[in-house]
Amino acid sequence: MAAYGLYTHIRSNRFRSVLLIGGLFFLVYMLTFAGALIFRAFTMDNAPLEWILLLAWSDLRYAVPFATVGTLIWLMISYRFHQAMIDRQTGAHSVTRLEEPKLYNLLENLCISRGIPMPKLKITEDTALNAYATGLNQKQYTIAVTRGLLQRLDDAELEAVLAHELTHIRNGDVRLLVIAVVMAGIISFVGELTFRGLFNSRSGSSGTRWGSSSSSNRKGGGGAIIAILIALAIIALAWILSIVIRFSLSRSREYLADAGAVELTKNPDAMIMALRKIENRGELRNAPSAVMEMCFDNPHSGFADLFSTHPAIDKRVDALVRTAGGRDPGPIALPEPDSSEAASIEAPVDDTPQPWGRPLPQPGPAPQVGIASGTNKPNPWRS
Repeated sequence: MAAYGLYTHIRSNRFRSVLLIGGLFFLVYMLTFAGALIFRAFTMDNAPLEWILLLAWSDLRYAVPFATVGTLIWLMISYRFHQAMIDRQTGAHSVTRLEEPKLYNLLENLCISRGIPMPKLKITEDTALNAYATGLNQKQYTIAVTRGLLQRLDDAELEAVLAHELTHIRNGDVRLLVIAVVMAGIISFVGELTFRGLFNSRSGSSGTRWGSSSSSNRKGGGGAIIAILIALAIIALAWILSIVIRFSLSRSREYLADAGAVELTKNPDAMIMALRKIENRGELRNAPSAVMEMCFDNPHSGFADLFSTHPAIDKRVDALVRTAGGRDPGPIALPEPDSSEAASIEAPVDDTPQPWGRPLPQPGPAPQVGIASGTNKPNPWRS
């Protein structure tokens, strides 16, 4: 089940990225028309519905250039600053070879084995077990892992997780997800602004004016109220479509990334062990759902698994057992991290330069003569 280098999947993701951008503009135009309907409904109380719809359509044609420019500006801002926004939400920070030699070397070896430019490497100071990849182009691609993942997975399992995220980058899944998240963010933002403006205008207007307009609307066929209801329905539809688009992205991308990781590492058992250890332990603190959708595992599943962004761990493990010959140990009960480990994650990092990028260990008490270091047993090598 070789997934790494599936050109049909890569081409499909590129095509979907273009469709998502086109769908974004379409949804923005829908919201613009809804805003025009609301504006005309408030300014033309006595007009029939046909006139309100006609004038709102005329307003849309006038506003399309402005809506297009605004959407392009939003896309440019997201293109430039999306990584910084994600890092702020997750607390990820860049690391070098000196700071994390093991992790850096694992990723570098994977990239060298396939001739792939190495993405940036970051760590999130979180006890959760998870990882994610972000970026829209070769210069932006980034892989981030949590501190908990580093502490509780062995080298082979860490390599499998890194290979999984590297496959997402190679297959174009990362770019597709970022565009989908940006699109949903724009729709949510515009929809919220519209609702706030609508209810603020309603609460700010006098009750007499609203009551008189309602009375006149009933006499004139209820054009304004019906127009507002249509506008609200359009806004709700645009928001629902943006959510459906996000969740309709093929969940097969996770199966393909798992298979790609196995092809890179030639170790299906390590991939399965990583999945079992991460299972139900991947919730990042303060990370919104949009970021969790990019992670190795998203513990939050949709209603009845219809809208979950990731397949269940059991299904991913079963696919590896059937296609790669891996062995499933079943759910794994990991011991809780020591209080000292948790404190080291929560404590602020000492930025004082030290050899290899880590604080030097504090010297302990000198061993007694004739006693082996770290024990109370006599040392046969000392007199």
